[in-house]
Amino acid sequence: MTQKTWFITGTSRGFGREWTEAALERGDRVAATARKVESLDDLVERFGDAILPIALDVTDRDADFAAVAQAHEHFGALDVVVNNAGYGQFGMIEELSEQELRDQLETNVFGAFWVTQAALPFLRAQGSGHIIQVSSIGGVSAFPNLGAYHASKWALEGFSQALAAEVSEFGIHVTLVEPGGFATDWSGDSARHSEPIAAYDAGRERRAQQRAAVSGQPGDPNASAAALLRIVDAPEPPLRAFFGAAAFDIVRPDYEARLANWEKWDDVAKLAQG
Repeated sequence: MTQKTWFITGTSRGFGREWTEAALERGDRVAATARKVESLDDLVERFGDAILPIALDVTDRDADFAAVAQAHEHFGALDVVVNNAGYGQFGMIEELSEQELRDQLETNVFGAFWVTQAALPFLRAQGSGHIIQVSSIGGVSAFPNLGAYHASKWALEGFSQALAAEVSEFGIHVTLVEPGGFATDWSGDSARHSEPIAAYDAGRERRAQQRAAVSGQPGDPNASAAALLRIVDAPEPPLRAFFGAAAFDIVRPDYEARLANWEKWDDVAKLAQG
């Protein structure tokens, strides 16, 4: 397998950490970004020059462009760009502050948007590349208490599908990875929570019980690395790929219900046309 050069955001823990380590272990090179690069010290010790740690807050547009340029200058190429940095904002729509919603979009949407824009000139020039956007089943379905998070992931899905059509002629692939429940700290330390309104407490509890009932055994972030490597090594990678055995079972009834709803109200669609 030809050696690949990666640029991965959010590598201090979770998926980003596992994927960085997996790429390095098979002999690839990785520009690994994190807010605190000391979290990567052990990987630097193990893999030496194959890893380039870069301190980065993806909400800083200028820093995103500088980091991508630094990685390309250092390694001389970019093959796989992984927009993984992000977090989950919990809160009912009425509970969300404007700043909480803006912060969620700044990280999950604009961070990926700017890194993507920064990488595209390099990928176009070399006539190849693969952009991996870490979305979620929350990018194709939506649940109570996660409206801000869903808004960010649906936006990521939309601009990435458009991007895929725009850049295919340059030999660039785009894949939206859509994980279900995994044993990361997404809903733990890295999550943020809005100030609760008591009227929603019962609904919040019901949603927590529903999630526990349907989620099943959380996926292993370490095992996800093999799935990602299969995607990046595929000659024709998919536009979308679920990660986690339960994801399709959660999303399928949602999409079946959408189709049924559109069909039921199709007469209104025709009425609106005049």
